[in-house]
Amino acid sequence: MIRLSSNDTVDVTAAEATDDTDGDAANESATDEVREAILSELEDEFGEAVVGAHIAAGVDITVRVTSEAWATTAEFLKDEMGFEYFNFLSAIDWLPSPFGRDMDSQVDLALDPAAEPAEPEAMEQGLAGGDTRFQVLARVNDVAGHRAITLKVDVDDSAMSMPSWVPVYAGANWHERETWEMFGIEFVGHPGLRHIYLPGAFEGNPLRKDYPLLARRVKPWPGIVDVELMPTEETDETDA
Repeated sequence: MIRLSSNDTVDVTAAEATDDTDGDAANESATDEVREAILSELEDEFGEAVVGAHIAAGVDITVRVTSEAWATTAEFLKDEMGFEYFNFLSAIDWLPSPFGRDMDSQVDLALDPAAEPAEPEAMEQGLAGGDTRFQVLARVNDVAGHRAITLKVDVDDSAMSMPSWVPVYAGANWHERETWEMFGIEFVGHPGLRHIYLPGAFEGNPLRKDYPLLARRVKPWPGIVDVELMPTEETDETDA
């Protein structure tokens, strides 16, 4: 029974109930007028600059735009569509790790010591697709309208730069600083890109898939050397 209010209830019978798989299938085939309207408005404004989109009906929307439209899309979302709340900005490196299982947790290696490094898989850029190894993702919300959207953009591997969102969303400041130091993506127009976690003289970008975490080779993965077996019933009886 689902309670709608203090006075109204609705009975849900077994015949009306469906399992999670059926629900997921229904969501995929269902329409979502709110999110379709968001996508339609962006396509009307930016045309071919909207290069990919994915709507999970009743759940979320992801839209991919060109790098040239990255900053102007932020402005349009905030000023014209009411997405005034900045949620987050980050990046992702879609490159499969070139180190194979060498960079996995030592616990995983101990469970299967004979495992051979797997062949690198082809890059798959997730929802709304992609054409490059690196992508920047940002999420903003329309709090009053109870709407949210994730925007993503391909980063040119040869340039590794993107227009800053700080002039539009001030909250993007530290997010872009973190993305710059961890992935090496420069944000043009940012008021002061500088390290936020790492020492100023640190070299490299630790969240790139080809950045070797040497500590995993020099020292056993934390925790594995301290594991103690749980006492058994036989041990308990012997001690007694």
